[in-house]
Amino acid sequence: MNRRDVLTAAAAAAVAPAAPLLASSRQAAPTRAARFHMHFAPHFGQFKAHAGNDLVAQIEFAASQGFTAMFDNGLMGRPAAQQELIARELSRRNMQLGPFVLYADFETKSFVLRDKDVRAMLLKKMRDGVETAKRTGAKQALVVLGRYDESLAWDYQTTNAVDHLRACVEIVQPAGLVIVLEPLNPKDHPGLFLTRIPQAYQICKAVASPSCKIVDDLYHQQITEGNLIPNIEAAWDEIAAFHLGDNPGRKEPTTGEINYRNVFRYIRDKGYQGVLCMEHGQSKPGIEGERAVIEAYRACDPS
Repeated sequence: MNRRDVLTAAAAAAVAPAAPLLASSRQAAPTRAARFHMHFAPHFGQFKAHAGNDLVAQIEFAASQGFTAMFDNGLMGRPAAQQELIARELSRRNMQLGPFVLYADFETKSFVLRDKDVRAMLLKKMRDGVETAKRTGAKQALVVLGRYDESLAWDYQTTNAVDHLRACVEIVQPAGLVIVLEPLNPKDHPGLFLTRIPQAYQICKAVASPSCKIVDDLYHQQITEGNLIPNIEAAWDEIAAFHLGDNPGRKEPTTGEINYRNVFRYIRDKGYQGVLCMEHGQSKPGIEGERAVIEAYRACDPS
């Protein structure tokens, strides 16, 4: 599962008729499991073989399995009524909502350009993101900085990105919303400007705002640079969220080379209290695959 697939699926769900979301035919809730020690967050659709397409049923199933958070990359594309429904149901179960995608353009040179039209577009996106956060109670919104410009010196591009982000935080910070910048690996997403944790750290330090931080996607960073725990340590004061997925394959933990047991233990011992978004597919299809995902997190959850 890649980011474009997630956003495409979310957009399709957002334009689907509202009635099935409240269907009465969903399965009876299974026996409740103990809550996880960390805020692992399934995405909507992750357990559809168990819960179907009903948003409430999906939240209900995740809660019954011990999950204490959900995330929705496509939250901004949903009708306001769906956004409010998600927020209400999560609140009722004392569950957190992870970062939603505010801006992720994989084709445009945006943040790296010193352009007034780009600035106006980005600020409008920020205002739209603030409205989504107000409706849902979301505290974090993900931003991808777009493509790099081969004709422009790298340091100018970095300076332009910092300037744009400083203007963006002037909008989101008063609303209590935090932008989280995501570096993505150049193998899956060639041509993007932001790829590494040290690079994101440098930008966040230059923006110098509590409303501009990093989301550390461990799948992407294993491909780009590895050295996961040392990079978490070095950038700790600027990391506000995590995305999960093993490598190779971008499936659940324990299916690849990342030692998620140690990574989760390290993050827990650092005192992390935030959401860890399960932005990955599953190694097996259907109900069996969904059970494998849950069991993998049980095996890696630090006690």
